[in-house]
Amino acid sequence: MKASTLPLTRDVVLIGGGHTHALVLRKWGMSPLPGARLTVIDPNPAAAYSGMLPGHVAGHYTRDDLEIDLVKLARFAGARLILGAATGIDRVARSVQVPGRPPIGFDLCSVDIGITSEMPNLPGFADHGVPAKPLGQFARRWQAFLSESGPAAVAVIGAGVAGTELALAMAFALRRAGKTGGVKLIDAAAAFPGISPRAASRLRGELSRQGVTLVEHAPVARLATNAVVLADGREIPAGFVVGAGGGAAAGLADPDRAGPDRRLHHRRCRTAQQRCGDLRRR
Repeated sequence: MKASTLPLTRDVVLIGGGHTHALVLRKWGMSPLPGARLTVIDPNPAAAYSGMLPGHVAGHYTRDDLEIDLVKLARFAGARLILGAATGIDRVARSVQVPGRPPIGFDLCSVDIGITSEMPNLPGFADHGVPAKPLGQFARRWQAFLSESGPAAVAVIGAGVAGTELALAMAFALRRAGKTGGVKLIDAAAAFPGISPRAASRLRGELSRQGVTLVEHAPVARLATNAVVLADGREIPAGFVVGAGGGAAAGLADPDRAGPDRRLHHRRCRTAQQRCGDLRRR
């Protein structure tokens, strides 16, 4: 990055090192905003790119292949990287709280901390289910399950495009590992909402070819040990149950301490690029 000769008079803070903020860092490194200091806050020196998760599940990529090196990227952008978990945003004081550090001031702040596909309203999910996101937890538990001996029945709840992609990747991985048990893709309504009939037909054909059983119009009542219990009483055997039925905004590290802005991460925010555009016009 070409160093600016202007004094730093504005602070832009990025909370989270997801791929959107990674792109901001890359663009900033190529065309920095004169007079502005960029700060990235993330608990880890690397962030996983979730777009490669199905390939990792199938065994095409290692866990390291998914990592975005935030240290290297921040250095390229001339940004300050703070390793810590943001626990609160104070819009009045214009600061971010990170335990063990003084408040981090900002003129503009962007939040990119990902989503979660937890299903808190589904009985038994906390004990027997695995959310597809956040990525790290899911990847660890999938690899542990895949390394176990014996049959390996899998169920994916949510037959949208993301759930379908995961189901296909899991079926491929199980087949390559020589495991029996199969994959069931379950949805409370019709599968593949929002896509064209032709695309849906092709997806149905591919699921059939890959040995994935599609179970539609089947609301899930609860999860039990090694089983998905449907509202009509049917039980689908599954030793690994994935929640992929939509997602919700992830909270800050400790939402109870987020003060006046504990709901900030639920709001639709303008992009970091737009907000930096506002800063340029000041």
